Amino acid sequence: MEFLTDPNIWIAFFMLAALEIVLGIDNIIFISILVGRLPAEKRDVARRLGLGFAMVSRIGLLFSLAWVMTLTQPLFTVIGQKISGRDLILLGGGLFLLYKASHEIFMEVEAHQSDEVAAGATSTQTGATLFWGTIVQIGVVDIVFSLDSVITAVGMVDNINVMVAAVIASVGVMLFAAKPIGDFVDRHPSIKVLALAFLTMVGTLLIAEAFDVHVPKAYVYVAMLFSLGVEALNIRARAKRQTLEEEKA
Repeated sequence: MEFLTDPNIWIAFFMLAALEIVLGIDNIIFISILVGRLPAEKRDVARRLGLGFAMVSRIGLLFSLAWVMTLTQPLFTVIGQKISGRDLILLGGGLFLLYKASHEIFMEVEAHQSDEVAAGATSTQTGATLFWGTIVQIGVVDIVFSLDSVITAVGMVDNINVMVAAVIASVGVMLFAAKPIGDFVDRHPSIKVLALAFLTMVGTLLIAEAFDVHVPKAYVYVAMLFSLGVEALNIRARAKRQTLEEEKA
């Protein structure tokens, strides 16, 4: 129990947990958007399963560090560019995010014009198929996000127990925050479109990372926070106008 009194252990734990939470923001947004397609009574279960899968995949990767490190070794070369297993996973994950986010933006912006068609298409799917299809999609992206997160964790901390504790703590925080974030996104379609645009940027960054083009995620987060700030002002302005119109009526 001596490690509990070591301040270096606690500093490493809080730093890594905070980093895991920040790196998990895009994961929360993706999960919130996907579960929004499910019936209301199934969303909480899907949200918990999605975040639970994220925790299991990250801990699993932590306990297979030797294998994870081999993913950074080049497998082959294309036009002078060395491609590793990690690059292939990031490339596949980035392309999947771009496709999924673009599809969701289309559904949000264009598909409302044909609600009857959409309802007919949905009726052809059973609830179980839609539910487990959502879980599989969450799982695919979780693996991509987990890989990046674990490699970052390995570079910061060399104590496996601290890493696992930080992952569990960060997922606990994300589990607490996921529902209010998801509810807020569902209530404001414009925020949902912004979040999807954010995911397209994350997908683009993953593809760039696959080709060794490193763009700090902080740039994307700052741009997203600025956009969210502007949209928050718009939401407040719309609410104020609606209140004034109700008072006049």
